[in-house]
Amino acid sequence: MPATELPPAETPVETVWKIVVNVPLWGQFDYRPADGTSVSPADIGKRVRVPFGRGGHERIGLITAIGPAGVEQVLPATLLDTEAPLLPGELLESLVWLHRYTVSPLGETVWQALPKPMRDGDPDTLEPVAMLTTTGDLATLRAGKYKSALESLLTQGVLPESEARERHTGAVVNELLRRDLVCLEPVSISERLALADAAGRRWRDEPEHPLHRLQLTQQQHDAVHAIAADPDAYHGWLLEGVTGSGKTEVYLRLIAQTLAAGRQALILVPEIGLTPQTLQRFEQRLGVPVDAYHSGLSDKDRAQVWLRGRAGLARVIVGTRSAAFLPLPNPGLFIVDEEHDGSFKQFDGIRYNARDFLVQRAHRVGRPIVLGSATPSLESLHNAQSGRYGLLRLTERAHGGATHPQMHIVDMRGVPLEAGLSPVVLKAIQVHLERGEQVLVFRNRRGYAPVLLCHDCGWSAQCQQCDAPMTVHQQGRRLQCHHCGASRTTPPACPDCGGLALHPQGIGTERLEEFLSERFADLAPIVRIDRGSTRTRDGLQQRLASVGDGAGLLIGTQMLAKGHDLPNLTLVVVVGADEGLFSTDFRAGERLAQQLIQVAGRAGRADKPGVVLIQTHHPDHLLLQRLLAADYGAVAQTELDERSKASWPPFVALALIRAEGRHVADVREFLQSVANAFGPYPNVMVMGPLPAPMPKRAGYLREQLLLQADSRADLHFALQRVIPTVYGAPLARKVRWSLDVDPYDLY
Repeated sequence: MPATELPPAETPVETVWKIVVNVPLWGQFDYRPADGTSVSPADIGKRVRVPFGRGGHERIGLITAIGPAGVEQVLPATLLDTEAPLLPGELLESLVWLHRYTVSPLGETVWQALPKPMRDGDPDTLEPVAMLTTTGDLATLRAGKYKSALESLLTQGVLPESEARERHTGAVVNELLRRDLVCLEPVSISERLALADAAGRRWRDEPEHPLHRLQLTQQQHDAVHAIAADPDAYHGWLLEGVTGSGKTEVYLRLIAQTLAAGRQALILVPEIGLTPQTLQRFEQRLGVPVDAYHSGLSDKDRAQVWLRGRAGLARVIVGTRSAAFLPLPNPGLFIVDEEHDGSFKQFDGIRYNARDFLVQRAHRVGRPIVLGSATPSLESLHNAQSGRYGLLRLTERAHGGATHPQMHIVDMRGVPLEAGLSPVVLKAIQVHLERGEQVLVFRNRRGYAPVLLCHDCGWSAQCQQCDAPMTVHQQGRRLQCHHCGASRTTPPACPDCGGLALHPQGIGTERLEEFLSERFADLAPIVRIDRGSTRTRDGLQQRLASVGDGAGLLIGTQMLAKGHDLPNLTLVVVVGADEGLFSTDFRAGERLAQQLIQVAGRAGRADKPGVVLIQTHHPDHLLLQRLLAADYGAVAQTELDERSKASWPPFVALALIRAEGRHVADVREFLQSVANAFGPYPNVMVMGPLPAPMPKRAGYLREQLLLQADSRADLHFALQRVIPTVYGAPLARKVRWSLDVDPYDLY
């Protein structure tokens, strides 16, 4: 080129927003501000409204990064959050980690952390708070209903308007507003925090606070001291405490210290049914408002709790699995109660484990986390043995007169049964009820009977959409599939032979309720507790309250196996334990042991001794004998040893890829193409494609791949290179597929 000719200048690359939307697509998308302003790192975590896809339909997106444009034509986006980011830095960073760990699209991963109003683009506005005016003091009103409301505001400083109206009725709040004793103010976050801090100082300085009325046992004291020794650094603690040992009391003392330091505490519980009693107990003992977060709340209420957490106003939050995604600007303590429970695992969408995600968050912010259980998961025990967690044990029941229940095997072989119950069990139930005590009959199968069978030809009622029998409900009047939800009336005659000999086979909770009501109704109230009987809000608590403190007979599923304190319960009967003894699932032994220990722990929690009767046709089975001869720790160690020899988790890493479709050829072709893509990664063993344990569900044919590696790093290295390419594969459009890293079960 001539000496006077200059090289062409490079066109500067535009810096743009990298946004994600809630779609199953890999990657981020480039947008620029619609108003022409420049992008800023301060925009990360804010929502935008963007044109997306063919036709330019608008969607809500979230800015996850800024960087150079990767396309020539960058579309404009309108910023929705003009002040603080909706997703603060720590939570967004943790969600990015979860996206990498579960190998899922970032957009879908981020979106599951947001309550629905936030996903829909609603403003991040907190509702007004109720607070005392300068004239609102206790001397002003003497009437009890008004005094209670004023006392709660004096203690708590502020209450969201909806919570104030729910706690004290709208009429009381309106009257306090009319008398200018309470006002509703959209005060700033800083003002609200100052009010909450002032209220906190009042209860912390109170020498006779209810928190300090119970004396800790030495083991409880040692646990509190160990966990609280370094509150400014990450430590993972496994708190293994036998049922009734006072794990909750340890939690309360740790939460109190967290509040005293001006920080937030987040507690996960496995069931919605446990939330009301946990809230009540925590509020009574701590003297501060405790927020709940679970699927039983309305979308609006969930959004308000989420926003209060983000603002730092929610100081103590108790929630189920989704509460792991609450933003916490000033976290001090994380707790996962019943950490072994399978309900912390998400089984659709992004398949994450809330316990493991919360451990990662605690590590990221440098705060302690406590995993509590009487029957810890084998993964957590292995982590404690490997030094990743500290291990603390509570081996004795905290109540002075409480002892461990006596467990006995009831041999059912050759014994005449009534509704699946042996004469020994029926006699024991009668004796305990006549003494004015309570009995729990545990059967982890709801409905009237598991199968409807024709005695003449052998026909059984099968779900037309699934490879599974339909469960008999409503004393034989309806059939329901517990897998896809299909329901139909019971036929008047056998569809195959026309015979009338249709008989329910097996025992469910409804059938037990029917039989036991006929047998013992004159001795005690009889209450069935399962998913079908507790659908209404607070249904579980209402049914437990109906029994009271006197004689009572409870019939229930695993809903009753955890967390409930029933001081007058002295007898537990386990029906159907044999179903878990011969499963091919590698977790079957662990689950059965946990279930039996947990349900047994409901008995003898006060002064009266407890007895547990386990009915079985296999009294010599090794697992049952180990439970009788030793504690859960010995059983768990045996299970760990067997897992190690058989190369199952936690000694190897697993991932499950399942596909389903209307045509099995499409499903198999898709999975085979995925299996072939793992060929360059010899450290990952690919098993399949194979039919899923339930090959047909909800009308879809199902097959799966099981991926196994000795090293988690090897497994993730392969997954993160193969899975993103699957999202764009033509075969993926013909099937529905999912990836589950660390599958909880293979079904």
